[in-house]
Amino acid sequence: MPYDLRPDSPYWIDNRARVRGLQEAMAREGIDVYLASRPRTMSFIMDAFCPWRSYLVVPPKGDPVFFTFVVDAVRVADETWLPEDNVRAYAPMGGQDQVSAVSCFVLEELGLSKGRVGYEDGMSTWTPEGYLSRYEYEAFRAALPGFDFVNSHELVDAMSVIKDAGTIARFREASRQVDEGHKAVREAISNGGWKGLTETVIGGIGALAMRRAGSVSEWNFAGLNEISSGRRTALGACTPPTTRPLAAGEPLMVDLHSMHRLALGDHSHNYLIGPATKAQRRHADNFVELVRTVLGAWKAGSTPSGLAEAMFERAEALGCSDFVVPGCEHGIGLFGDEWRIGSAADSPLPYWTDPDHAYAPGEMVICAMQYASPADGIGFRYENPIVIGERGVEPLSKYPLGIEEV
Repeated sequence: MPYDLRPDSPYWIDNRARVRGLQEAMAREGIDVYLASRPRTMSFIMDAFCPWRSYLVVPPKGDPVFFTFVVDAVRVADETWLPEDNVRAYAPMGGQDQVSAVSCFVLEELGLSKGRVGYEDGMSTWTPEGYLSRYEYEAFRAALPGFDFVNSHELVDAMSVIKDAGTIARFREASRQVDEGHKAVREAISNGGWKGLTETVIGGIGALAMRRAGSVSEWNFAGLNEISSGRRTALGACTPPTTRPLAAGEPLMVDLHSMHRLALGDHSHNYLIGPATKAQRRHADNFVELVRTVLGAWKAGSTPSGLAEAMFERAEALGCSDFVVPGCEHGIGLFGDEWRIGSAADSPLPYWTDPDHAYAPGEMVICAMQYASPADGIGFRYENPIVIGERGVEPLSKYPLGIEEV
């Protein structure tokens, strides 16, 4: 769909202002040209879905130029705000490969022969982070011999921590779409409707409802919508659905994902398929209480370690600390940006969340909590994007918190 946003749209993002902000940061750091390779940077600057291996070259002044695989260049040119001439294709032909295309642009069109290239490197827990590979790094250095290469991803990360109004509005809409998915799942499994359904069918019911509500993707790379039932609910935080049928007396975890204008909806809701045992009910009530405790403690100035401490203190009082995973959140941004909290990589464990990071107003993360009792074959997950304010947080999914028996 051609780029159609205007300043009066609730989803408006001033992308040229973002480019100017990055160029100002480049000037402060003495960076002459920025070579982006991460999907999160493409989403933040391009405002278009860029799934293929791509490169965004940001000059000291003016609009960036984007290079992507030839099969997708025309579609991206149609959907981004950038002028058509600023979207280029690379292809496996002499002089048209990605290294040749990018380096020729820097040397010939920008007229640079030396300087400092800011590039993106680091470490992540999830696969498609998009850092420059060793081969790419060495190839670009050979093609641009007069340049020093400086790891500069923190320039973009610092800009994207605080979410503007248009971005938050997109996340609110993505969360509304997720809630429609949950409503459809709830209706489908009620009154014995769960009988004969499988985890994959549950994922499909949620997906169809979200698509009807306007979602364009079940974006998660860990199995699209993550559905687990029975003992699978206690296996961890990556549960792509299987053909396992739902069964009486078992838990069911429904983790749905949507995408609206690159903003990602993500919400997990849990059920007990009756008849539930007293032990299952106790686990369920404990988990809901822990989620309420953490959400109630969250506000500007709080820290990841402080929230974890509050969670474990409450878990100790409830007698369930052995079942709690030590963490309350993960980062979130537009498509491709869903891991580290904050922007700097100088935490005690580089490229992990700084436990002493102080949340700021306007920051947005996923409240992500996990509870698992493998011995009892039961576990729960809660995920919900939250906007952090001075006195508390706004959970963007409005689906009621609770674990009900159906």
